[in-house]
Amino acid sequence: MMRSLWTAASGMTAQQTKIDTISNNLSNVNTTGFKKSRVDFQDLLYQTVKYAGTPSTAGAQVPTGIQIGHGVRPVATQRIFSQGMYQQTDNPLDVVIEGDGFFQVLLPDGGIRYTRDGAFKLDADGRLTTSDGFPIEPEIVVPADSLELSIGSDGTVTIMRPGDSEPERIGELQIVRFVNSAGLKSEGRNLYTATAASGEPMLGTPGLDGFGMLSQNFLEMSNVQVVEEMVNMIVAQRAYESNSKAIQASDDMLQTANNLRR
Repeated sequence: MMRSLWTAASGMTAQQTKIDTISNNLSNVNTTGFKKSRVDFQDLLYQTVKYAGTPSTAGAQVPTGIQIGHGVRPVATQRIFSQGMYQQTDNPLDVVIEGDGFFQVLLPDGGIRYTRDGAFKLDADGRLTTSDGFPIEPEIVVPADSLELSIGSDGTVTIMRPGDSEPERIGELQIVRFVNSAGLKSEGRNLYTATAASGEPMLGTPGLDGFGMLSQNFLEMSNVQVVEEMVNMIVAQRAYESNSKAIQASDDMLQTANNLRR
């Protein structure tokens, strides 16, 4: 059996993975806080027919050997945490992180997850939550008689009550950052969980020590660039077609050999 059949098949499988990743990026082009992914590839093992440096004659060596590769495989899908565009919403519950950092989200089982999605809501108890109703950690409770909610660049949350002349502080939004954000595990719902690769979360105050500042009335949109993804899709499609032609050429060669007559 010709080696090229399996080699080209691995190339087609790899490009299919790339198309799948591009499709996911494009489908989330309007997802708040979404971060695009890219596929990294790695060549497979090589069969060495002749080693470089093998003696050929007295005092001479083979300058280059013969190695035949066996294709390609996807080795990683890396999340790219570049900043997305900002969209002004004039909603006091919308918050964007300008720079590095993640909001903390408390799940019903007590676990902590992390998100860049700052489209917060209020539940029946006045708690600041995500769109799925998961409260922000640490908990922020907005009193029912609040007239105005303000979130400072350092995360300080204040309100104005009827008859008050000064704002009342009710809590503080804290954010975390990671040594390797690309090592976070995506769980859907705009949530990430820490892994051994991401490192432990480092808690900090927005705007200090490398943490991003907060801006109220804005949302961070997806960092997916549609034109860039379309170009990547065309490149992947052409690579897929090229590998399929290699399989067809190998099949034609096998057919020719099979039709030989004495």
